[in-house]
Amino acid sequence: MGPGFQLLYNRAVKSWDVIIVGGGIIGLSLSIALRKRGATVLVVERGEPGREASHAAAGMLAASPLEIPPALQSLATASARMYPEFVHELEDESGINVDLRDQGKIFFLESGQEPSPLPPDCQLPAPLTELEPSLTGVGRRAIYLRQSSVDPRALTSAALKAARHRGVDISSGTTANCVRLSKGKAAAVVTDKSSYGAPAIVNCAGAWAGQVPPYTNPTRPVKGQMLSVVGAPRDLLRHVVHAPEVYLVPRSDGRILIGATVEEVGYDKRTDPNTIERLHQAAIALVPDLSQARVLEAWAGLRPGTPDNLPILGATQTPGYFAATGHFRDGILLAPLTAHLMAQIVTGARPEYDLSPFSPGRFSD
Repeated sequence: MGPGFQLLYNRAVKSWDVIIVGGGIIGLSLSIALRKRGATVLVVERGEPGREASHAAAGMLAASPLEIPPALQSLATASARMYPEFVHELEDESGINVDLRDQGKIFFLESGQEPSPLPPDCQLPAPLTELEPSLTGVGRRAIYLRQSSVDPRALTSAALKAARHRGVDISSGTTANCVRLSKGKAAAVVTDKSSYGAPAIVNCAGAWAGQVPPYTNPTRPVKGQMLSVVGAPRDLLRHVVHAPEVYLVPRSDGRILIGATVEEVGYDKRTDPNTIERLHQAAIALVPDLSQARVLEAWAGLRPGTPDNLPILGATQTPGYFAATGHFRDGILLAPLTAHLMAQIVTGARPEYDLSPFSPGRFSD
């Protein structure tokens, strides 16, 4: 444990060293990282763990400069490099295969888009007709990005099982209303059912993170609609395919995910049939053989957005109250590094990266 961090136990009322508000992939990964450092941890989740943004994500580990804000690039690259070990550990502890695929991504540039310089090693390793014979030419330049993808639903299930295996306590269906202070410091999470005590509290509540005072951060929900299809010819796609109007993410079990919208509509998780059909037809235009597949599922999720499209990481102005939220479209990608860095911060160690660009204090004015 870091300096000044004290383990707490109370025979009358149980308390923890750290309470994490939010049981998505960020909160679950952090709970595991904290347990490795010897802390007792409670995760408070308003619904079922892993059933919000993490459940709705596509799982592309998109760490390319073409897809990541410059301020986030170093963290994205580092987190992507952590993924093989991160996945191996979760699979080993949970027995769940999270379908980490490393075939890479075919990325179609928009008309007139010519990044300079291009990311290294981005030339197609073979003609497009050999890499993906089912793909139409679409009349645009394609580059190759060395990226992986993962099944976020399997990943969060594995993280939940691993967290429980390590002794993390989980309180599901419990809405955090506020953080109670004692002598100006965080002391407890007050929920709709009870009050849970801890000297350190981390807000990992995603799109709902702004609803846990006293520190109110400016996260907001950004809706994304997606669908998945099954029944396409076997091995129709090997790579992730990303075009300006749609992306396709193949899974090893034969599913292909098609996404996604970016909508500012508040906490509305309804799917719109016309929007789903538009995504479906855009995918068929890109891969005509997808017309043979049937729609398995359509869904919507709420990504946690921030005013500057960067995550919120670090200590708030309230002593003992921390934030790890606002990851927008990169929560799956950034989970292992976020967990590692926030565990360092919460336990009093110095983080390995400069997190000042992501400080909660940047919104204090």
